[in-house]
Amino acid sequence: MQIPFSEKPGRHERHYRRRLDNPLFDSPTQLSDEALLEVQQRDHEELVAFVAELRQVVERAVSLKPQEESEVVLALKADLERLYETTVGLADEQGANQQAIEHLLDAIMRTIRANAEGDALAAQELEMEAQARALHFQLLKEPLVADLLHPQTVIAPAELVPTLLSESESAVTAALQLFDPAQRAQLATDARALLSARDPDRKLERAWARLAQIEEGLPQSE
Repeated sequence: MQIPFSEKPGRHERHYRRRLDNPLFDSPTQLSDEALLEVQQRDHEELVAFVAELRQVVERAVSLKPQEESEVVLALKADLERLYETTVGLADEQGANQQAIEHLLDAIMRTIRANAEGDALAAQELEMEAQARALHFQLLKEPLVADLLHPQTVIAPAELVPTLLSESESAVTAALQLFDPAQRAQLATDARALLSARDPDRKLERAWARLAQIEEGLPQSE
């Protein structure tokens, strides 16, 4: 092995490593320089595209007029929120970019609140939105959440259960909040079936622990 793993991988390399010699996946990844280089290249291309888009969005924010139309401000806010979500799935350290995006969002929200001054209902809705955003950003501290939410997620539907069973406790705790009770119950059923078939001797202790985590709090079938 000549090519080293990335210290902070992007979503393509992360999923490649997730599947590496993992018996829970139908087609486990086999380690090779060529395959690793390919996923690292994809992550690099996404990083370059992100930096270019972030620069454009920052220029739009700097160019905002004092009394800018609300549609323009809201569109900019939506783009910043999307870019923040994108940063979590990217390679390399993204703390500085995330902080810059948060600062821009704070400035935009101050403008929106100022425009809604005197409207109690609008102020309440803005506060609820701020709380929802804070919760969402908290969940995004786990890259798995960003991987699952990405519009072109690398995690295929058939790989969702093996992925959850292969992750850390904290990652699964965050990811489970993306599913409603019915979806979580189906995940639990599928996960138990997969583990019973692939690991009847319960050698994959981590995976069985994740199953217990998924099943926790669900109604027990009789």
